[in-house]
Amino acid sequence: MAKFALLLPAAAAAMSWDEYKQQFGKTYNSGEEDQQRAAIFESNKQQWGQHESGAVLGATVFSDLTLEEFQALPIRGLQTSGDLGLPKVGVHEYNGEELAESVDWTTKGAVTPVKNQGQCGSCWSFSTTGGLEGAWHQATGQLTSMSEQQFVDCSKQNSGCNGGLMDYAFSFARGTAVATESSYPYTARDGTCKSSFTTAIPQGGVTGYKDVSRSASALQSALNVGPVSVAIEADQSVFQQYTGGVITSGCGTSLDHGVLAVGYTGNTIKVKNSWGSSWGANGYVSMDASQCGITQSASYPTVSGSVEI
Repeated sequence: MAKFALLLPAAAAAMSWDEYKQQFGKTYNSGEEDQQRAAIFESNKQQWGQHESGAVLGATVFSDLTLEEFQALPIRGLQTSGDLGLPKVGVHEYNGEELAESVDWTTKGAVTPVKNQGQCGSCWSFSTTGGLEGAWHQATGQLTSMSEQQFVDCSKQNSGCNGGLMDYAFSFARGTAVATESSYPYTARDGTCKSSFTTAIPQGGVTGYKDVSRSASALQSALNVGPVSVAIEADQSVFQQYTGGVITSGCGTSLDHGVLAVGYTGNTIKVKNSWGSSWGANGYVSMDASQCGITQSASYPTVSGSVEI
């Protein structure tokens, strides 16, 4: 059984329904629906605090939903595949090199602010841009927010808001210029591929990608190079109500969500999610490297910063 309300301050554990609605901008169509949602909220609140999973659970934008409703939301969207047969530049393996005790690319200027995919199964595109943003920063010293919408609209091996895979998107990026976020903004819906935009990475700047071997040490080794696109399972209650702590159990390994690993401390991986900054720890989640399948489908792009824009 979960251990309830041990780490959250009393004020948070005592959050009222009205306070919750105000904080997260919730409105409902009728008084009856309001009462139904209030009952679900109160039920979820019983789990708040230090949870058996290792996470700290509390109020999130999803706290007025049942677990089944949360699982049905189009807020993930990873499509896994077997042997992709895509051109890549190799596999990143851990070869016994000495690794840093901790890495955090958010403090090194290689990670853009947390974004929000909304009600669109485009997590894969956010994971992709995160990998590209980090790699391009490492190559050029410039941090440029890149366009998820371009991948949603134009990466035809993927299925837009119906899901996709980061490796497919990296492969697509090899043959095109990558747009800036500001010139090709996100709409949270499928659209028509545009050819007019401001270039963030010129055509030829993305040279390929590397898959990461399926081990914690290989993922940590890759994180010494830069941020890494990873796949996890994110449909359990620990994600629905995650507000902090380190997930050490109860996460599952049925990969359904593309996110960005941005660092580690020991065996704890720091992950940037795409559900907005009001979710989690300012939009981030921490998990043990053994959890959520995080080592099972990791990759990062390779780039050449010498290509002229």
